[in-house]
Amino acid sequence: MELVQMMILNPITTEKATGAIERENKMTFAVETKATKPGVKKEVEKLFGEKVASVNVLIDAKGTKKAIVKFVKPGAAADVASKLKVI
Repeated sequence: MELVQMMILNPITTEKATGAIERENKMTFAVETKATKPGVKKEVEKLFGEKVASVNVLIDAKGTKKAIVKFVKPGAAADVASKLKVI
């Protein structure tokens, strides 16, 4: 039996991240430190059923790794955010 480890921990709900949902069709997630761009892309597409255009990752000053996910379909970030009850 194979254990599947989730890379995505939780959505980020700061004012800047929520603004990006509406303005830029992007969502920000806290991810595992070992997460990779292709891995995050694959997991987001599988979990939420939306095509991902690009993934950018960064590690903030606190040591938290974040993934900024841009979706292909206009309004997809808002749909995913509403499923997660972020907005």
